Amino acid sequence: MAAASPGLRPGVEVAADLGLSASEVVPYGPSVVKVPVACVRARAAGARRGKLVLVTAMTPTRFGEGKTVTSIGVGMGLRRLGQRAVVCLRQPSLGPVFGVKGGAAGGGRATVEPQETVNLGLTGDLDAVAAAHNLIAAMLDNHVFHGNALGVDPASIVWPRTLDVEDRLLRRVQLGAAGNPRAPARTERFVIAAASEVMAVLGLSRDYADLKERLGRMLLALRTDGRPVRVNDVGASGAAAALLRNALSPNLAQTSDGTPVLVHGGPFANIAHGTCSRLAIELALATGDYAVVEAGFATDLGAEKFVDLLGPITGLEANAAVLVATIRGLRYHGGVADADIGRPDRGAVERGLENLAQHLENLRTLGLPTVVAANRFPGDSAEEREALERFCAAAGVPLATSTVFDDGAAGAEALAQRTMELCARGQRARPLYAPGTPLERAMETIVTRLYGGNGVTLAPEAAAQLARLRALGEADGPVCMAKTPNSLSDDPKARGRPRGFVPTVRRFSRSAGAGFTVAFLGEVETMPGLPTHPLAEQVDLTADGRVTGLR
Repeated sequence: MAAASPGLRPGVEVAADLGLSASEVVPYGPSVVKVPVACVRARAAGARRGKLVLVTAMTPTRFGEGKTVTSIGVGMGLRRLGQRAVVCLRQPSLGPVFGVKGGAAGGGRATVEPQETVNLGLTGDLDAVAAAHNLIAAMLDNHVFHGNALGVDPASIVWPRTLDVEDRLLRRVQLGAAGNPRAPARTERFVIAAASEVMAVLGLSRDYADLKERLGRMLLALRTDGRPVRVNDVGASGAAAALLRNALSPNLAQTSDGTPVLVHGGPFANIAHGTCSRLAIELALATGDYAVVEAGFATDLGAEKFVDLLGPITGLEANAAVLVATIRGLRYHGGVADADIGRPDRGAVERGLENLAQHLENLRTLGLPTVVAANRFPGDSAEEREALERFCAAAGVPLATSTVFDDGAAGAEALAQRTMELCARGQRARPLYAPGTPLERAMETIVTRLYGGNGVTLAPEAAAQLARLRALGEADGPVCMAKTPNSLSDDPKARGRPRGFVPTVRRFSRSAGAGFTVAFLGEVETMPGLPTHPLAEQVDLTADGRVTGLR
């Protein structure tokens, strides 16, 4: 086996930090290993459980506020303080890697390594998700082609196809041919692999049996008599599960200073639960003192879904939260234009603190003691930092500056110390609503208590869809609110702390395998498009095999 990259520890050595022997892990190159499902289940069954730290953020700007860098930094800081910490991250999708945002392996001196491997497919899990998803689609259409014994209504098919790169031309495609009863014409769509329900199922499954059961109950279409058609009905659950056999095992990598990182799963944080897999988190809690779990987007999306979706489904409970904030983000929510966002503006920062205030209230509502992590940028002024410090002091919330991008673990030591103090309180997150709460009431609770709105309305199409789901017995379980991450409201242009709005649910979809119903507030794009100059233009391969241009 080839040697690990310079400065990186062998993967089996990182696994040893978690008490895992070389015989218990499967190497994928010198620096990455997979931890088999059986090993995870055995460790999670009887080991001492650590504390779960949930990393979330204020409403982000289009530049991002450094949540992944901070998550990595918290883990590194805890390790610097002598704690056994495990960072838990989602796997980067190739869409943003080659699109606008770039890779999701951190930056500066707080990275997941080896970065190129992590950002460019890692161990092939996303390929397996796409293959399983598309196999199901092909088997459904094949059933219709060969006689349609189930009586599938082709016009009712809701199962899309998937691809893990951004391609806007695939948002609406025409399949089949007019007048051909074996392959009738219909409008189809593609979603990016992170938006596939297969990805959500992969992240929620506790073992192979659970994986196959969840895949089997996913909803594909309706029969002409109105009954549901599921993956089991077209005989695809076994083959789809087989394709995902290796993908269900968590991937273990390391930070730039050798701290263990589990990189596994990658569901969206608006149409799904938005964290790494339950198996990764359970392994981290079983083998470490702290599991540092990054939640997608801000408290109104990722944090809420962790508590209200992931918690009841898996039994996982957060003990404390790290709320990432930036002076740049506060300026933005104070009304500064994108072009001026790098210039100091204390007045804008003070106005933007209203956004941070709502997110702090959200975490209190969810029962999580919180430390604000001020992710420092070079253009932050002393006056602006003072405004943030005064706000946090008045709110009674600890504040710690994070400089992990420049300083590595040393730049997160104070943040890690505050995090440990919060975890020592022994608190646990509490869901906003009880199991069995009707969807309308659950949605209203989320909108009024976390978004700052005044209730919710249903568009006629959404009301009809909900009625059909109830008739099918598919309206049970928690609600997954799908909305823009760019605002607390359903209006992506509404900055700061919107109040008094009443969002409209445009449509519903059912994720039967994952176990929740998705309510769409406005348009949520599940197949992003590339920008004018995608980051893919900068990525290259040198003559000696090195990848350059990733960021």
